[in-house]
Amino acid sequence: MADIHEECGVFGIYAPGENVANLTYFGILAQQHRGQESSGIATSNGVGINVEKQAGRVDRFTEDQISRLRGGDPQSFMAIGHNRYSNTGSNIYENYQPFVIETVFGPLALAHNGNLVNPDQIAKRLKDAGIEPKGSSDSELIALLIALECKSQPNFEKAIAIAAKCLIGSFSLVIMTRDQLIGLRDPWGIRPLSLGRLNGSHYLLASETCAFEALGAKFVQDVKPGEMVVVSNNAEPICCQELTQVCNKLCIFCFIYFASPGSILYDRLLQTARRHMGESLWVEHPVIIDDPHKWIVCGVPNTGGPAAKGFADASGLEERTGFIKNPYVGRTFIQPDQRLRELGVRSKLQVLPREVMRKKVVVVEDSVVRATTSLQIVQALREAGAEEVHFRVTSPPYKYRCYMGVDTQYSKDLIAAEKSVEEIRRHIDADSLGYLSLGGVIGAINKEKYAQPIPPDCFCSACFDNNYPFPIPDEQGRFVL
Repeated sequence: MADIHEECGVFGIYAPGENVANLTYFGILAQQHRGQESSGIATSNGVGINVEKQAGRVDRFTEDQISRLRGGDPQSFMAIGHNRYSNTGSNIYENYQPFVIETVFGPLALAHNGNLVNPDQIAKRLKDAGIEPKGSSDSELIALLIALECKSQPNFEKAIAIAAKCLIGSFSLVIMTRDQLIGLRDPWGIRPLSLGRLNGSHYLLASETCAFEALGAKFVQDVKPGEMVVVSNNAEPICCQELTQVCNKLCIFCFIYFASPGSILYDRLLQTARRHMGESLWVEHPVIIDDPHKWIVCGVPNTGGPAAKGFADASGLEERTGFIKNPYVGRTFIQPDQRLRELGVRSKLQVLPREVMRKKVVVVEDSVVRATTSLQIVQALREAGAEEVHFRVTSPPYKYRCYMGVDTQYSKDLIAAEKSVEEIRRHIDADSLGYLSLGGVIGAINKEKYAQPIPPDCFCSACFDNNYPFPIPDEQGRFVL
């Protein structure tokens, strides 16, 4: 339960003869953790594109909306979906996705996961061409730029590829025309995108493989950095390297927090990777155990749970459920307003006093970013009667702003950018505080015995080490080369 969240989840399906509207509903429902400010589904029946978008979670879709998306005669055979967290652009209807726009080749629908660092350059180019966006999302800029390129290119695929070469930042795109489903991943490989197969002959694209599991589909492969996948004519997908791969820098926070524990990234099940992080935390930051019966380990729901299990197994301490997560409260930490984050913690988490009373508690958390949550957790445990509270974190100190789609827009929001570990410990009033090192995180991920080791340079860890995969703008918006 970190104080941060990534921007959006995307989904696409090409499945003639299937109820693609309903399948897309379940596909984005499985990725609800990636954003809940708005959701949307667009479908194609080969003639036109229908779209339904709304504020809030996927389960707010009505049967009437789904019925309209199914289409009449002919019935829809292809769809894309989106969950939104507004890292850039306010939470207004004009920013909800998928975007549906007209081009010289016909309608196009686009869903985007990521964040551009050069939106002003794209906006200027569009303005020079007489094109004004309706909202304030960089995702809309991508859609409009593709439409502009369609005027000078022979087909959608070429227009998308040419437009993408102008983009700097993270982007996993799922795009739908009247008769094609297209996926494209940025050449740095920062945001995930995977290809799946349903019933042997139908194909899906999703930010996370948990969406495939929800539909009974099978994982086929990860889309490579810079690779475009095109599905059409009920045939096998065509994969081509449209953008030169710069590197493969999947966001390391996907492993630590963002992605579902049931998803697979780099051939790793995230539940297992997080358990190994907990084991490594014990190695790097053990506690001095006087009386084992006085000590318990509690994970902060939900992502702290697997790591708490690993810490308990490695230390021999008892793991207990010290917190109950209220399933009826929204994910307060993906709300963009800091005051809402602060007010939401107590309603989100309930400490169980009889589990922690007169105990020395090791709290295992995935990250400390603003420290709002961490402070209130420690306070709540002490109020519940815990004798000591020791905080353990499965990531290094989060020191640097993310430009790739995580809602840490300013360094002043990051407590580790201003305070030492000891100062943070005092700030949250913990008896001790230990962060897992970056080497420890990668080592834990590589403990998976069934997969090949992943080199350290295959992760984006700029939020920890200030090593960005591409040029970033300075405070005045100028690019630092």
